[in-house]
Amino acid sequence: MWLFLAFLAIPLIEIALFIEVGGLIGLWPTLAIVVVTALVGAAAVRNQGLAALRKLQRSLEQLEDPAAPLAHGAMILFSGALLLTPGFFTDTVGFLLLVPQVRALVIRHAIRRIIIHRSGPGGPPPHAPQPRDDVIEGEWEEAPPPKNPTHRPRSGWTHH
Repeated sequence: MWLFLAFLAIPLIEIALFIEVGGLIGLWPTLAIVVVTALVGAAAVRNQGLAALRKLQRSLEQLEDPAAPLAHGAMILFSGALLLTPGFFTDTVGFLLLVPQVRALVIRHAIRRIIIHRSGPGGPPPHAPQPRDDVIEGEWEEAPPPKNPTHRPRSGWTHH
């Protein structure tokens, strides 16, 4: 339900902001701000995205947990999508997500809401499928092809 409300509220907020800002400073300055924020945002996302990729590679090379660099990279990617979407509200949120401290705060909040299941050498995770005891083992061999390839005997499994 909250996703539906977001898809409804965000365009309405953007339309209201465009009307207000356009009324204050005019059409062309408003459009110029939208274009400039998209260009500046794209450059910032590119730089921070490359830095996040380097951190991810470094953590993988050193056999460290890659969760933090992956989370930061995903948020930078999301920030880029917001910055390329025309609007003042989405640009504000996009630029906020480019601030590492804001990303860390969002990640900490998300971690509290996510349930992580881990398994170790002691066995399968608790949500793994249980082994079945109704499996019948057997042997098989491939049947030779029919001598007359145009004539196929009915197998009982298909209807011709």
